[in-house]
Amino acid sequence: GIMAALAAAAGGIHLARALPVASSALQEKKGEKQKVLILLSDTGGGHRASAKALVDAFEVLAPGKVEAEVVDVWTDHAPKPFNNFVKNYQYLAQRPLQWRLLYSFGRWGPFRRSTNEWTNFKCNKPFKTFIEESDADMIISVHPLCQFIPLRVLRSLRKTSDKQVPFVTVVTDLASAHPTWFHKDVDKCFVATEELAKMARYHGVTEEKISVHGLPIRPAFWSPITGDNKGKPGIRRSLGLDDEALAVLVVGGGDGVGGIAKVAKSIGEQLNADFYSGDKGRNGDVQMIVICGKNEEAKADLKSHDWGSLSVHVEGFTDKMSEFMAASDCIVTKAGPGTITEANIRGLPIMLSSYLPGQERGNVDFVLKGGFGSFSKNPEVIAKTVSGWLQDEESLEKMSDLSSKQGNPKATFQIAQEILDMMPSSPSSSSASLPAAAAVSSSSTKIPQATA
Repeated sequence: GIMAALAAAAGGIHLARALPVASSALQEKKGEKQKVLILLSDTGGGHRASAKALVDAFEVLAPGKVEAEVVDVWTDHAPKPFNNFVKNYQYLAQRPLQWRLLYSFGRWGPFRRSTNEWTNFKCNKPFKTFIEESDADMIISVHPLCQFIPLRVLRSLRKTSDKQVPFVTVVTDLASAHPTWFHKDVDKCFVATEELAKMARYHGVTEEKISVHGLPIRPAFWSPITGDNKGKPGIRRSLGLDDEALAVLVVGGGDGVGGIAKVAKSIGEQLNADFYSGDKGRNGDVQMIVICGKNEEAKADLKSHDWGSLSVHVEGFTDKMSEFMAASDCIVTKAGPGTITEANIRGLPIMLSSYLPGQERGNVDFVLKGGFGSFSKNPEVIAKTVSGWLQDEESLEKMSDLSSKQGNPKATFQIAQEILDMMPSSPSSSSASLPAAAAVSSSSTKIPQATA
């Protein structure tokens, strides 16, 4: 279907300091946990990452009181061809022109409304069966295609049941988003920026339903890194890096997409020319970290590459992104909302190398207008820009400060707390706060692995 075109929980993570919590426990409903249903489609890793971050925050704020289930509702409960959204998205994400055309067409009101009605006709019944059987106390959408039909289902169920289940949307885009994210019937709409708040109002979401906090991010970014490895030199030593050399981090995303090998090689060539050639022999001044994600071909290529005098650390998929960002002085990445948000929290100037047409275009403007980064698809331009930053300490520090101002490490807790307060058995009032070494557990959650 054409609609497809629109298409370790953190155990042991220690928080650096006590975070204020408006309430520390949920009142139990007849001795049972509150059931939270989080709906998504695994079209890109950001949706599931945001869902998982919320689940972890629920467990910290209301330990043992919430049972959260994350469900790819389209893959698991929609009939053919609608259950192929993930495969279709993966195909189109590699073909930006096709994606742009279909994404833009899907923004057109008449087409969007007719498509919504058609998918509702085909999918309402199985969705209704699933939602009714879930017996949820709260439903959260973290995907643009999980508003229309679930809200139709809830409207129908509310007519025949005394149980009034709240429905909230947590928008996982940053500065631009598809109109299908916004529905006037939601009980709450959480957005990351004022740009999206304006968009929500434009599409009929009333002011009192809109909350602006930031994006939900994984627990590793909830607080500064502390202990023996705090500070850039200590963090670098813990990662096997030069503890004194400036570091540029090149990221290809979880799937390693975005021409990372070409970009990394161009940066390596430029850094060698600017830092290690002729009479510039300032050995140890600069280094590069390359995170290839799941792109094993790029990883092998870059590991075997001759980098000259430049020290280069190549990784595949890693669960230490927070540490690598904290060890770095700037980052090169595609314009994904999650990576930009995490880089803001770590105070990194951002060099954007690509974006997915449609929802990620506004992220480029967000970085440029914020004054903490630049954008180019040209590997040589990227290399010269990054090398220039590393040679200008004053400019680098200024961009770092501007980037930090955009980061909100408490956003996940703020969103989760508002959601908990909306639940039928609302959290009891308390002045408690998290202990300094609060650990996040997910023993009461069901988070199936992504199929993407």
